[in-house]
Amino acid sequence: MESPVIAPVIAITLGDAAGIGPELIARLLSQPGITARANIVLVGDAWLWQEGQAIAGQSVTTQAVNSLADVRQRADRSLPAFLAVNTIAREQVQRSQAQAACGAAVLKVLNLCMDGAKAGAVDAICFAPLNKQAMKLGGLKHEDELHHFAEYLGVTGYFCEFNTLGDLWTARVSSHIPLKDAASVLSQERIVAATELIYRSLQASGNANPQVAVAAFNPHGGDGGVCGREEIDIIEPAVKALRASGIPVDGPFPADTIFLKARDGLYQAIVTMYHDQGQIAIKLMGFSKGVTVQGGLPVPITTPAHGTAYDIAGKGQADVNATLNAFKIAQRMGAARLQTA
Repeated sequence: MESPVIAPVIAITLGDAAGIGPELIARLLSQPGITARANIVLVGDAWLWQEGQAIAGQSVTTQAVNSLADVRQRADRSLPAFLAVNTIAREQVQRSQAQAACGAAVLKVLNLCMDGAKAGAVDAICFAPLNKQAMKLGGLKHEDELHHFAEYLGVTGYFCEFNTLGDLWTARVSSHIPLKDAASVLSQERIVAATELIYRSLQASGNANPQVAVAAFNPHGGDGGVCGREEIDIIEPAVKALRASGIPVDGPFPADTIFLKARDGLYQAIVTMYHDQGQIAIKLMGFSKGVTVQGGLPVPITTPAHGTAYDIAGKGQADVNATLNAFKIAQRMGAARLQTA
């Protein structure tokens, strides 16, 4: 007999009101069978949800709920639930611009969803694209949303963003810092933590035994110390420690060839040393399909890797593929979290 489908509660948000998020969510929730493996609750402003459907040329029937706590109790989850909240008025939004009101609204909705996760009402969160400038104008105190999530959820351990493309996931030892500072934060401990985290997260998303590759830091992998010693002094000892702990990991590999190995299927995860080392490659490989996973948090949080696309906002041109992929990862990780709770 086929095992019953585990249906995690997934909270979905509309993203920045001035961008393509509302349109993307309308396209996502109009996909056939979208509620088959998840108990979906859309959280956002009613007028913005209506506008997103109009832009996408879709009409999605939802079931109103009064709180996130009501979602799991629904007898019928064949329709997405909709929790209407008032965070921003239509007249406050000027499409295709970063605005404080939009950023504040995004923060309010995300915090509400995280409150639901802390209360046990939400198993995963999938958010439509946001704009960091708008969020900082609207009150974000951190360098990015991941650090806000970590503080809000009380994370004390290691956390980092993953960027994914199909079966390939990437992690990075440093993220949204100036490139000149990347060497100063490179350490054996951070490499070990990033590798362990992406390995466990891939397992939670359904890959039982992912193979991991670690990137070098310097050109040509340091050329044996001629072009930098980070590989010898930091990265190689980290790889040896990881192998000793039982994680299937290889490297360090020069950054200009490591993605060729992954493209050919040898590795399902790459740990890079700084932001653009992995971002450039993975976005070239599939910009319209990539997903960002917020790694190391107590609740899975995913989003399409592209941004708010202000240049095409309101034009009905948004590609839903990355958002659909983000939802699928949230579903798999949410189901795993629910199963082990």
